Amino acid sequence: MLKQPKQKEFQDLVKDATHAELVWMNGFLQGLLSQNSQATPSSAVGKPLAIPVCSLLYGTETGNSKKLAGDFATKLKKHGVQVKLKSMDQYRLNDLEKEVNMLVVMSTHGDGEPPEAAKKFFNHIHTQNLSLNQLQYAVVALGDTAYPLFCKAGEDVDKRFAQLNAQRMAEMKKCDIDFEQEAHQWLDELLEKVFLKNESSVAVKLPTPKVQPISGRKTYDATVLASINLNDDQSNKETYHIELKTEEPIDYEPGDSLGVVPRNSASSVKNVLQLMGLNGSETFEYKGGSDTAVDLFTKKINIRHLPERIVRHYAAFVNKDIPALRMDLADLLTRYPAQNMNSTIAQQMISMLDPMAPRLYSLSSSPAAHGDMEVHITVSKHHFVANAQKIFGLCSPYLSDLNAGDQVKVYVQKNRAFKLPAPDADVIMIGPGTGIAPFRSFLFERDAAGASGRNWLFFGEQHFVSDFLYQTELQSLLNTNVLTKLNTAFSRDQKEKIYVQHKLEQHADELMKWLDGGAHLYICGTKDPMSVDVEHALLRIFSQKKNISQTQAEEYLQLLGETGRYQKDVY
Repeated sequence: MLKQPKQKEFQDLVKDATHAELVWMNGFLQGLLSQNSQATPSSAVGKPLAIPVCSLLYGTETGNSKKLAGDFATKLKKHGVQVKLKSMDQYRLNDLEKEVNMLVVMSTHGDGEPPEAAKKFFNHIHTQNLSLNQLQYAVVALGDTAYPLFCKAGEDVDKRFAQLNAQRMAEMKKCDIDFEQEAHQWLDELLEKVFLKNESSVAVKLPTPKVQPISGRKTYDATVLASINLNDDQSNKETYHIELKTEEPIDYEPGDSLGVVPRNSASSVKNVLQLMGLNGSETFEYKGGSDTAVDLFTKKINIRHLPERIVRHYAAFVNKDIPALRMDLADLLTRYPAQNMNSTIAQQMISMLDPMAPRLYSLSSSPAAHGDMEVHITVSKHHFVANAQKIFGLCSPYLSDLNAGDQVKVYVQKNRAFKLPAPDADVIMIGPGTGIAPFRSFLFERDAAGASGRNWLFFGEQHFVSDFLYQTELQSLLNTNVLTKLNTAFSRDQKEKIYVQHKLEQHADELMKWLDGGAHLYICGTKDPMSVDVEHALLRIFSQKKNISQTQAEEYLQLLGETGRYQKDVY
């Protein structure tokens, strides 16, 4: 504890400091502390460090890579290693060619893509002809074996570093969703064989046990209790509130998502079978197992919106010039059929197709309010128009067509980067459309827990009369003071379109009072354009109300994120 004169000097120093200056101060103090702590680190006594300094980068989407990288940093520091921990979106790219030792923890998102926060780093290493001759590195790749391109982003980083002449400390470690034990075992061996080795550190091969598919996922059998269209008949939208009952307690927290593996419709499966000359009863091998053609195409194989890489693979297989565009398997087979179709060709085609990937939906229920054997999701029936026809997606029509009593398999996808704060903290939630789902969970959870913090919700949709999702519930929460403030934006109810970002700017003064008082800020919904427009509005508010530059406003928003007071779940 600082004495009063020093405490005042310290407060005066940090009061007007910029974000960059605060970051420098933090690093300087950590450096002083690490020098003291490294004098006699108990776990490293008698083992001189071969690698005393190491950068640790992470690319995260849901917070798993961030948490694991933080745990790695703590363990390395306990052994006396000086660690520079950075998210890839905060890393100075010009420093990469100066690095000597680096560990990378990388998640994979979407169809084998890096997380949004890692794309700048990812693009930089793949587009620049860098010289990394002096770099020793190792990569931990996090993924989900339920998806076809398991750990692809981590694989790409590992491969690219090697192409740029960097040297591996160890072979890349690929981890499934239950990653913590294996990842820490890998790090322990790396510490012993590389970091603490009292000789020149050279690349070593650490044992990398084969990843078992879906090793840590708990799948639940659920029964549909209710499916309610939240939109009025006059609406051009369909948004379903779906309640599911599980046969056993389901472990989740507000902010988590529910994973659902959809099924292809009977009509689309019948069409594919006909185009392939199959009756459905034939048996084929697929991903280490075998099943009938009808079951494979119904439950296990993706036949909708095939990725470009699958289309390219098929084009090479049939030796035809096919545009590398996403299309359904039925369209592909109709326009570019394989010649002389037989069971052998059918087997080869089936083997090249991706498995059905799960879809994630933000949980809109609360364990405290709705019990541990019931979950709710909010599903918008997705469609788009092509060639003057309304084309529906896959999972949202599957879910919206379920009736009470129907069965579905689900699992929980944890999201460590989107969690409620302490019960006494204030919360500002921005969730237009289905982005309201986790905030319904937040509000019911805080009500059931008796949280004293205030709650402010910004909600938006097209029309008040037909599209006010959960209107009755929100008004009840407002009347009982669970919801302190509710501001709505219905974009089509007036000539000039009004969105949630406009409502934020209308209430800028009070918004800043809440944030200055320690409120936590959340955004959920579509990534583009909603979340982009909302962030631009926030930056304008910060700049105007705090009388700071655009750069300083960006630093302030970044600081809110770094301190856990700004969290996003966008898609």
